[in-house]
Amino acid sequence: MARAAFSLLSLSIQLGVALALMAAADGRLAAWPETIGVYALGNWAAPYGIVLVVDRLAAMMVMLATVLGTAAFSYSLARWERAGVQFFPLLQFQLMGLNGAFLTGDLFNLFVFFEIMLAASYALTLYSPNTLRVNAGLHYIAVNLLGSLFFLVAAALVYGLTGTLNMAELPERVLQLAADDRRLFDLAAAMLGIVFLIKAAAWPLNFWLPAAYANAAPPAGAVFAILTKVGIYALLRMGTLLQENGIAPAPFDGDWLFYCGLTTVAIGTLGVLSSQKLGRLAAFFVIVSSGTLLTAFGFIGTLLTAPAMFYLTASVLGCGAFFMLVEIAERDRSQIDDLLAISLEAFGVKSSHEADASDEDAGVPIPATAAFLGLSFILCGLVLTGLPPMPGFIGKFAMLGASLNSLPPASNWHVGLFIAAMLLSGLAGIIALSRLGIRIFWDMERQTPRLRWLEAGPVAALLLLCIALTLRPEAAMSYFSAASHALYDVGAYIYAVTPDKAQ
Repeated sequence: MARAAFSLLSLSIQLGVALALMAAADGRLAAWPETIGVYALGNWAAPYGIVLVVDRLAAMMVMLATVLGTAAFSYSLARWERAGVQFFPLLQFQLMGLNGAFLTGDLFNLFVFFEIMLAASYALTLYSPNTLRVNAGLHYIAVNLLGSLFFLVAAALVYGLTGTLNMAELPERVLQLAADDRRLFDLAAAMLGIVFLIKAAAWPLNFWLPAAYANAAPPAGAVFAILTKVGIYALLRMGTLLQENGIAPAPFDGDWLFYCGLTTVAIGTLGVLSSQKLGRLAAFFVIVSSGTLLTAFGFIGTLLTAPAMFYLTASVLGCGAFFMLVEIAERDRSQIDDLLAISLEAFGVKSSHEADASDEDAGVPIPATAAFLGLSFILCGLVLTGLPPMPGFIGKFAMLGASLNSLPPASNWHVGLFIAAMLLSGLAGIIALSRLGIRIFWDMERQTPRLRWLEAGPVAALLLLCIALTLRPEAAMSYFSAASHALYDVGAYIYAVTPDKAQ
């Protein structure tokens, strides 16, 4: 009980801080007149010290991570916190890594926060272990450890060539490199790009994701919905800084991101159509959303960035709700109880009898469970496939409209491929959700699963946030538009971090 109370207090503070950061970055706090905030750790200013930088985009990502973490925490209270060891500390470390990755202005510390995030995700992937979870988790760990090695080597090369790992200083230092050193820097940047693409679940580097996410514990899967967006965020942040002076190497330039994202959408769409279980379907929806974002960010300029941010927010909330909903919809009480009993006895937390007794005290069964599950399933489907009136449709529609008016003008070929990818991926999602929904909710011989308020509450909260985006899209789009322009205002970012170095 004390651990839960302490975790709830920590998450409440994080939510308050995230709200304050969003308000400050949006210029709504008189005490913080600048829209880009810089905090020098140890009071050592950049480039000699390490800095944390917050703008509208970073603040938005911190808020998304905290909201998902709070939902996962609430869901885990029903039973999953007792199915393994130390779920609450692992969740806090996961959020620490996520928030640090979004806020850091230093490349090496991006690596450090990546490792904190990944170390926690390794444990959460194997949380309450079974054979499928262990097999999938080992693949996930192996691929990401290789990515970490690439990251470390790339960061060492960048520092050796430029003498800095501060992101704001890199554009100026790269322009000063000799031709041979510039080619070596391009190689280091390509290695960094591979690392970020692994994290973003881009094809062909995403083969580890479907099994790992589909077999993860439901609250862990909900948090994992935002992990791929860390890679996309890193690609976007580094890409805009390097594109400022026309020095962005592959895969940070637009064409690479566009075709990589388009291929990822295609593979994800095939995975959606081939999914026979809701868990794998949720995992492939994550891949489709990542591919959609990479394709949108492949259009150079700010016009598609704001709609893409809107879509990112909707897809993260929808995927988080869907991962938790999947376990409830497919729940088999006997299998779940056996799994929990084995896990509890293995870790010596409680006896199986005590676990059963505590489950009975976890909450009161909700009436009309079937109606709640069916409605939640429909709402998740509308969000993830981009159907009206949910925010997934608003984001996709805005991206499609912006692609037709992109500046500089995109080729008709790019626009046509983008529109086809959006429509076909949405159609595939409708087909897959209809097929699996009929199988699950129209099975007359299947008993309605027992549902508790602690499980229904987080799902409902995430879906209500999606509905809020639907009801107030203009307010959200206004924020995302400002975030988009601030992202591409590289001069302001450089001046905020290193005012003596800005031109």
